Amino acid sequence: MNKPRIGLREKIHFIGIGGIGMSGLAQVMKDMGFYVQGSDSTNNKNVERCKKIGIKVFIKQKKENIKNSTIIVRSSAVTNNNPEIKAAKNKRLTILKRAEMLAHVVSLKKNIVVTGSHGKTTTTSLISRIFYEAKLDPTIINGGVINSIKNNARFGKGDWAILEADESDGSFLNLPINYSVVTNIDKEHIDFYKNFKNLKNSFLKFINKTPTMGKAFLCLDDREIKKIIPKVRNKNFLTYGFSKKANFRIFNVVYKKDYSIFDLKISTKGLKNIIIKKIKLNLIGSHNVLNSASAIAVCLHTGISINVIKNSLKKFTGIQRRLTKVFEINKKEFFDDYAHHPTEIKSVLRGVRMTYANRKIISVFQPHRYSRLKLLKKDFASSFKDSNLVVLCPVYPAGEKIDKVYDEFEFAKLIAKNSKVQVIIVKNEKDLRRFFIKNLISNELIICMGAGSISKWIREMVL
Repeated sequence: MNKPRIGLREKIHFIGIGGIGMSGLAQVMKDMGFYVQGSDSTNNKNVERCKKIGIKVFIKQKKENIKNSTIIVRSSAVTNNNPEIKAAKNKRLTILKRAEMLAHVVSLKKNIVVTGSHGKTTTTSLISRIFYEAKLDPTIINGGVINSIKNNARFGKGDWAILEADESDGSFLNLPINYSVVTNIDKEHIDFYKNFKNLKNSFLKFINKTPTMGKAFLCLDDREIKKIIPKVRNKNFLTYGFSKKANFRIFNVVYKKDYSIFDLKISTKGLKNIIIKKIKLNLIGSHNVLNSASAIAVCLHTGISINVIKNSLKKFTGIQRRLTKVFEINKKEFFDDYAHHPTEIKSVLRGVRMTYANRKIISVFQPHRYSRLKLLKKDFASSFKDSNLVVLCPVYPAGEKIDKVYDEFEFAKLIAKNSKVQVIIVKNEKDLRRFFIKNLISNELIICMGAGSISKWIREMVL
């Protein structure tokens, strides 16, 4: 006799299945036994991963695609003018945001939920790797491809789910929490929240959801988190960071070419003044050391041994598009990174500069969305102080209308002034290739940054 399963007769259609979060949820639900299909406007690697496990994907969105569908899951990037959304509303189908469906899927799991403006993908990946090494067989839904499993999602048969929570549309507040991490709070997604105060209040609500039998782990080095800590109603949290007041305090950090080493002092009620020495992390940069400290804190509190934790961090092979080395030619090294916010750019470049003090660093930057650039223009302009040269690409609009007021020459001047660095403007992918051929000599580090097409450009570049 077959075991009955909830929702077996539902036909679940994902609109925007090519997004990293949407594709991950779709794959997990497929592995759980649900009937899943989806659509997207273009083909990409996320779509291909879905197809590989038998998910039907329509490339082009039209009302006929949702024929016989009973539940719709929509990406936050999908507008109400989408023909499939219109058809679903006309048919009065249930329409859920990704986080709402995710909440239903993991409601019977013990959940570790990672959120924050930056670093949540790496932190989720680190925790996932440790749980995997501890043989706890976790369900993982992440915002980036974890190299060790060659995917951003997996369905595990264990009790735990490790989830990256996207705060962009406020729906992360729907997720059930046992343990949580908040990495930082920065000026992002103001188009949805209307102002920074609303964004901070949303994170405060998230922290206050921590149950008595769980714990929230907050980065004490972050200025905005430090400001809201006194307002946290539920005092069931611990802190981590370089700060001497942190419950999990990082010190004695040494940055090497391909890894970092640090000590961690633990000062909590259950673990008073314990020092864990010589933790080796297979990542560079202080921001990644912070991410690993939060992962250690969570995993210790869930009962994983320090030996398993240390071995996992030592063997961690990273995430795609997080300072990923793409290729090397005549000692010129080309890296791809998802950084598309001033804080992320600064963190990446600072980490590289600390490791490669004497190398020439060339930042290739593709701004992502006119609205983000307009809101944070001065912050972007001062983000490249650790670069020797900036190559500025055209703005990737990500569905936004072209801003005719935007002046790339004025923005280049602002970067040159605020970051004290030379700026070169390129018009397109071919222009960038010509720049590389004519101007690179040897031993340069080229770091390509952005959330748009820059990754495809560099990965298909032939020099």
